[in-house]
Parts: sequence; C-alpha cells; structure tokens
Amino acid sequence: MKIHILGLNYDPETIGTAVYTTGLAENLVSRGHQVVVTTAHPYYPQWKRRAGWPRWSYHTKTARDGLRITHCPLYVPARPSGLARILHYLSFALSSAPRVGWSAFRERPDVMFVVAPSLVSAVTGWAVARLTGAKLWLHIQDFEVEAAFATNVFSPNSHLGQLALRFERWVLRRFDRISTISQPMLHKLREKGVSGAKTYELRNWANIARVSVLDGPSPMREALGIKHRFVAYYSGNIAAKQGLEIIPDAARLLQNRRDLLFVICGEGAFLKELQQRAADLDNIRFLPLQPLEQLSDALGMADLHLLPQIEAVEELVLPSKLTNMLASGRPVLATTQPDSALAQEIKGAGEVTPPGDAPAFAEAIETLLERPDLRAQMGKTARQHALDRWNMQAILDGLENALQDLIQTHPHPSQHPADHPNTPETN
Repeated sequence: MKIHILGLNYDPETIGTAVYTTGLAENLVSRGHQVVVTTAHPYYPQWKRRAGWPRWSYHTKTARDGLRITHCPLYVPARPSGLARILHYLSFALSSAPRVGWSAFRERPDVMFVVAPSLVSAVTGWAVARLTGAKLWLHIQDFEVEAAFATNVFSPNSHLGQLALRFERWVLRRFDRISTISQPMLHKLREKGVSGAKTYELRNWANIARVSVLDGPSPMREALGIKHRFVAYYSGNIAAKQGLEIIPDAARLLQNRRDLLFVICGEGAFLKELQQRAADLDNIRFLPLQPLEQLSDALGMADLHLLPQIEAVEELVLPSKLTNMLASGRPVLATTQPDSALAQEIKGAGEVTPPGDAPAFAEAIETLLERPDLRAQMGKTARQHALDRWNMQAILDGLENALQDLIQTHPHPSQHPADHPNTPETN
C-alpha cells in the first residue's frame, strides 16, 4: 500500500499524539508499505519553536526504509488560547497543503490518513484525496470541538461554537473510515451521526519493548537522591484545564508524610503556574521531560502513577499516557467517575477518585502508600492489561487489515451522497 499520513505532531516530539503517529508510520514501513508523512515543525509540549528548526522554511528528510517526512512551518502561540489555537491549526493546514498536494499528485497514495487534531487539516486531506483517487481515513485522538466547549474555550451557543459544530459535521461526512481510540469515543461518533460500519477502534498502544518492569529501584532514584521515599509520579504534558492542580493540593494535605515525594516530570504552557502553586512545598519536585531512551527508568521511578483529569472531558479523550503507565507495572491513581471508560481500563490496576476532590485523592495516595501488597498486585494487573489490551503489534495488525479492506471495498469519497444534491444523506 501507499499511504500518506497528515498529522500535526510527530518525532522528535516524545509525548502525546506524536508518539503514536510516529510509531504508526514506522511500523507500516517495516511491513513493506510505502509511507509519506507531512507534519509540523516540533513545538509540543513547550508551545515554542524547537531550537535548531527553521522559522519559515520546510524540512524534508528520508528516514530508514525510505520513510519520507516533511516538516512544515506553522504559527505557535506562546499561550494557546481559543483564537490563538485556531490560528495555530489554520497555519499548519495552509502551510502543509502545497506539500501534501505535490506529493500526492506525484505518488498517488492509496490512502490519505489524517490525524486529528487538527480537523482543519482534514480539509486538505479531503481535497487532495478527491483529486487523486485516494481513500480517506480520519483518526481522532480527541474531539477538539467538544473539548473546547468542556474547557470553556468558547461556548456551544456562540456563533463560533455553532460554526465549529457545522464544520465538524461536514468533515465527518466526507471520510470513508473514521477511527478513534476507545469504545466511548466510538459511541460519541455514532451520536454525531457516523454509521457504525464506518467506524473503527484504533487504540493507542503500550510500548512493551521499550517499557519494562524494573526488578529493583530505578537508577533515576539514586541520581535524584530519593532512594528510600515513596514516589507519587506524574509525567506528560502540563497544560491548563487538565486538573493538574490536584497534585500540589494533595501534596499540601500530605506534608506530614516525610516518606512521600511527589514528582512532576514534564513541560507545557501551565508549568510556571503549577510551580507557583507548589512554591512553598518541600514534598514536590519538578523535572523536565526525560529522553525517550530513559522511558523505562523514568516510569519505573514511580511507586504510584498519578493521572488527573477534569470531569468535563473524561469521555472525550482516553489519556495516551495511560498505556505506558500500565506497561511499567505500577498502579495508577486517576481522577474520574467510577463508571467512566478510564475507570474500566484501570480496574484492578489502580484506584479512582472524583475529579477535583483533593482530600479524596490524598487519602487514596496515603492508603496505597501503606499497602505495598496491594500495590504489588495492582502492578502485576497493570502490566497484564498492557500486554492483553494495548499490544502494539496486535493493534497494528488489525489496522493493516482494515486499510487493505478499505482500498479493496470502499467507494471513493467523491461518491458520497453529500456531493449529490438529489441523493438523501444517510448519516
């Protein structure tokens, strides 16, 4: 197969969507497929242009096995507010369009595979696919529009909110296949009018090969001088409206526990504010993101992984960081409702407390600190969940089959009823 992947985030970014888009491209190439990637210059999670990368020009390289990657310039706001984020997405859609078009006309891909965020880029993928005969696949990592509503970026009743909803409906009608990362998110697609036959569950996977269960203490503990303390650990993007405030709030409630240390490892737009919130606490430490080569040691430093979320978005996204947390063989403490998809994923491998409830969060941490036997059992269950449910090869075996089926059986999007005014729409 010839596949063109269009997605905002890619290597050398090491967290979030980039990890899975990169893994997808490299795995497909290793299976003998021809893959081209069009992506943005790296900027995430710091929300600033990466040192050494050009401001306005393109950067193309050919990686192993002929994988060709083009990085496109884009506007990166220092504070990704509502309007600034829209301009950010729009700038990538505009800068990537000529490169996607040129490549697709030259190589005639079988599938145009678009990763959202951002839906704005889906327009480029749709236009190029219509002109070249490629099939269209949209993979949704999170529902951008509803997440914007849930975090009060803009209101669903505003003119901008209504425009965003209409645009989302327009995009969803024009793709041959639409995948997302969990069953509740598939259900959300069906609520939006997408037929079940058109949807596909493409889970984010655990990096089983890179993340191992450490037999002894992580070498990072000794390097940081925390060999004998219980570590409650968060690693990942540090953004506003993720519910991360609950970590310093819980640390404040547990200041009397001298055997407990909170570690926040990450970067992002909310980092300075979170550091200010914890400025007077001596039981919390901030670290930069660790190199991917040290992923296993970094995750293995934890006695307990922390996974805060705000209630408004818990059914709109399944946190990608969960997979490697489970693979590390350590229990997970998440803030979510007990009947949520996240709660079901970590059942037996951790605990949940209500979003925003710092006393309950602190109590759960202290309980698990006092129960090494329970933590050990949860850790074994966590690793088994990763092996059973989040295996990369099994997940991508299924995707490869689905892509081949799409090429062989599905009509081109130009035949969609929406393009023929005398034919009623079915979605």
